[in-house]
Amino acid sequence: MQSIPAAPYSARHPDPAWRGRVTYTVVALLVLWPMLVASEFKPAILFDGDSLAATLRFLADFLPPAHSPEFLQLLLRETWQTVAIATAGLTLALLGAIPATLVITERLSISRLGTGRMALPARAVRQGVRWLLVLLRSVPELVWALLFVRIIGLGPTAGVLAIALTYSGMLGKVYAEILESSERHASDTLLANGGSRLAALLYGALPESASELVSYTVYRWECAIRGSVVMGFVGAGGLGQRMDESMKMLAGGEVSAMLLVFVLLVACADLVSKQLRKRLG
Repeated sequence: MQSIPAAPYSARHPDPAWRGRVTYTVVALLVLWPMLVASEFKPAILFDGDSLAATLRFLADFLPPAHSPEFLQLLLRETWQTVAIATAGLTLALLGAIPATLVITERLSISRLGTGRMALPARAVRQGVRWLLVLLRSVPELVWALLFVRIIGLGPTAGVLAIALTYSGMLGKVYAEILESSERHASDTLLANGGSRLAALLYGALPESASELVSYTVYRWECAIRGSVVMGFVGAGGLGQRMDESMKMLAGGEVSAMLLVFVLLVACADLVSKQLRKRLG
């Protein structure tokens, strides 16, 4: 009597890890559900009859986008100011983030050479700078903008300073993490042979991490552009302030034209990031 061959293991057990996946999914839902309840998340409201009617009326006002010569001239001027606010703020943030990165990046520590452990004063300074970066990035740029508008008045200066403070905390943290995750042989060799921290950064850690650092910096510039638009709603100048005025006047055509400019700005930032990464290999 001919025996029937046993089914292959893959057929008998199509997914050996299915129990773990189901368990993780159930746990995630149990954790997420109270958060959704606490946030009063009710997506069904979007599909309510009154909500849909209001949405259609709102979108109908967007067409056609405003395109009069006077408005386009105003739009160009405000767009340039928005880009200038973002660029100036990011530049100031870099002036604070780069020195902070040199301090908090452990792989650039000279005191750990030989023993592998940092000296107590170096560790204390490093932790102090880390907490400063935590403080800076914990306060959203919109809150900083509100504070500076109260201190120095309306205008782009408030937006520049707000971006500089928040983004210096973000850039310093992420730069240090990028450098820490890269190959450390070259920087360790430079430090062991008497090189300075700056030399170890420029000639050891930076060449390998340059592409990722540039990509993140351009991404933060893109975020700064969006942030400067939002800060315009509290009087920090740029496109945001103009959009706030257009929305209060129910000028949907002007709002849609400014939204198109936002899309173009983000697309340009993405193109710049791509070209820079390509040049850096």
